[in-house]
Amino acid sequence: MGLQQKTSLAAMLVLYVAGAAQSQEIQGQKSKARGLPAIRTISVSQAQLNSAGKQDRDWLHTNGDYAQTRFYPGKQINTGNVKNLRPEFSFQTEVRESMETAPIVIDGVMYMTTSYNHVYALDATSGREFWHYKHKMGPFTTFCCGPNNRGVAIEGGKLFMGTLDAKLVALDAQSGKLLWETEIADPEKGYSETMAPTVIDGKVLIGTNGGEYGIRGFVKAFDASDGKLLWTFYTIPEQGHEGVWAEKDATGRNMKRDIKTEKEQLARNSSFYQTLGGGVWMNPAIDLKSRTIFFVVGNPSPDLYGAERPGDNLYTESLVAVDLDSGKYKWHFQYIAHDVWDLDAVSPPVLTDVKDSTGKMIPAILHGGKTGHIYVHDRKDGKLIRFSEAMIPQENMWTLPTEQGARMLPGANGGVEWSPMALNEKLRLAYALNLHQPMTYQVEKAAYPGGKLWLGGAFKTIEGEEQWGRVAAVNVDTGKISWKFDTEQPLIAGALATAGDLVFYGEGNGLFRALDARNGKLLWEYQCGAGANAMPVSYSVKDRQYVAMGCGGNTQLDFKRGNTMFVYALPKK
Repeated sequence: MGLQQKTSLAAMLVLYVAGAAQSQEIQGQKSKARGLPAIRTISVSQAQLNSAGKQDRDWLHTNGDYAQTRFYPGKQINTGNVKNLRPEFSFQTEVRESMETAPIVIDGVMYMTTSYNHVYALDATSGREFWHYKHKMGPFTTFCCGPNNRGVAIEGGKLFMGTLDAKLVALDAQSGKLLWETEIADPEKGYSETMAPTVIDGKVLIGTNGGEYGIRGFVKAFDASDGKLLWTFYTIPEQGHEGVWAEKDATGRNMKRDIKTEKEQLARNSSFYQTLGGGVWMNPAIDLKSRTIFFVVGNPSPDLYGAERPGDNLYTESLVAVDLDSGKYKWHFQYIAHDVWDLDAVSPPVLTDVKDSTGKMIPAILHGGKTGHIYVHDRKDGKLIRFSEAMIPQENMWTLPTEQGARMLPGANGGVEWSPMALNEKLRLAYALNLHQPMTYQVEKAAYPGGKLWLGGAFKTIEGEEQWGRVAAVNVDTGKISWKFDTEQPLIAGALATAGDLVFYGEGNGLFRALDARNGKLLWEYQCGAGANAMPVSYSVKDRQYVAMGCGGNTQLDFKRGNTMFVYALPKK
């Protein structure tokens, strides 16, 4: 996963050893003593979770629904009146650090997270605090790209959160009390959790970070009742990780691999699968009918030095489908084989129906890549139906890294980083947040360092060259760019589309904005005072629509830090 560079990547990756300053305790049980109001009973059924995208009351999933469309079907706030949108309340947390969370909202109660694994329960109409939980961090944490947390999941009356020290915790949604805790993986080996879990049918699904530290990636399913492990799918197979020795990327361009040398390297050593990387950064999409989960897999380890890992490095840089109930492999599609540019697949996949090559509507899956393309696949077998026009400049693809440093665009941040896309099916448009950061890639020999930072070189932004962002609206049936809206800074955050024909997104300079979903016209903006780099959501309480956006900045691109959740609404009549 790429980082903004000032001198080198290593200078921007942060190794945190959790000490006394981060030693934390549960606060939920202390709410009554602190005079906080009591929260009413909260319980979310599986039926509610299944139909989340069809109602305009609650926001029940990180990305809105199991299809991950980030679409809100309410239209009280629309293109005609969004100019009147104003802050309804703001809530300041204890943690002034990067904020990438997507709050969930149930029956007027908002659950939001912060960096370092704090959870707050708030009144979603006023910001009144019900309770506050602080995870008691273990003695050691190692993680890439900031101490972020992207949110909680809910089922019944339980909330679930992954932690920086690679734990999965379950909390009582009413009180914040810790119900159980289980270890997902060993943090001393480079494993950590920043993604939000996904819960379905009593299973808590979560992947792992750590592609920069030589982990072996996975998605795991845990029992929601007690935290026991149900199944594991490893994103790095023990055998077959060499793949088919692909010479071209998903778009048909030659990746300039030296296949002969790679095969000789593999003959000398094929036992590196346990340190090959393949983290899973964001939520899986779930097809309820076929009982299939779909997720994308990140970069191999080490990031840039490919001699340590000859072969295609399956299933890194891939879209993968597995059985929901067993974790059994169904299919995969690899975008970049043997990646040495850190262009990992991280933005979560989106389920929708699209026109295939014959014009027939079929179930499909979308992924916005760091390459700057949106890829459209047949959901049945992963076959690539089309890829979009390049949303950002591409240059010297695929120039190999050198000892001196070779220029190649896009840089290691993308394209589309972890930033979730949004989809307006009626308009047939997917909305992707892009970065443009010209970089040079430098490679150096590097053996596995035992759970420590393992890059095999560095990628650096180029002094004096402009960096900027772009919101791109892509027609999912044609791959054509319908419109684009450029920004002064690279974009890293989530997009939100609504039935009011709006697209909400945030920028690192603190601007939270609304665009016309049909043409990209800027309709509204608000200056948050810190980087608007979280994932916006919308919900309604008592027939009044709200839009929420976390503004805490971003470690990865070093945008201004803050600690505020802003919630907006139209003036009351």
